[in-house]
Amino acid sequence: MTAWKHGALEVVLSEYILDELRRVLPKLGHRHCLGADEIDDLIDALAIQAELVAPVDAGLPELSDANDLPVLGTLIAAQQGGQASVLITGDKALLTFGDRYPIHTPAEFWAAHGGL
Repeated sequence: MTAWKHGALEVVLSEYILDELRRVLPKLGHRHCLGADEIDDLIDALAIQAELVAPVDAGLPELSDANDLPVLGTLIAAQQGGQASVLITGDKALLTFGDRYPIHTPAEFWAAHGGL
């Protein structure tokens, strides 16, 4: 997040992803050490400062989790608009599509970009 805050990269999201963050981040408090207020502040900052796009239909019925379709659709929409070059995720189902789309784990992204 530091790189984003300092303008070293641009974050592109959809309302769907923001809603997912609101739902999931509180359940992962043990992983990221963020309290409820910090999570709210982060999501508010993302909603204001990130570029928001509407997901397109990814057309991939083979995705095992239908909830991943709007996430992949966000990447495709951002690519079509020239706003994004990679989806960064830890979702194993989405990572299996890395041969078709630029999808990387956070560790892969930071390793490739020198920690920005």
